[in-house]
Amino acid sequence: MSISRMTEIKSSSTTSFDDAMKKGIARALKTLKNVRGAWIKNQEVLLDEKGKIAEYRVHMQVTFILE
Repeated sequence: MSISRMTEIKSSSTTSFDDAMKKGIARALKTLKNVRGAWIKNQEVLLDEKGKIAEYRVHMQVTFILE
């Protein structure tokens, strides 16, 4: 029987939501063992003074299997 656990991660990128997601997963893989998936809970953008997108952010839950 396997037991899994979830942890929440917020990640950001100045390029895209996809890049922010990849950075968050890469960071999780450095710390956690047996990462099996991720669920994107929320996406948001920060705007600069001119109203252009300055930063993309994702809030995700990462699932990993306990040893």
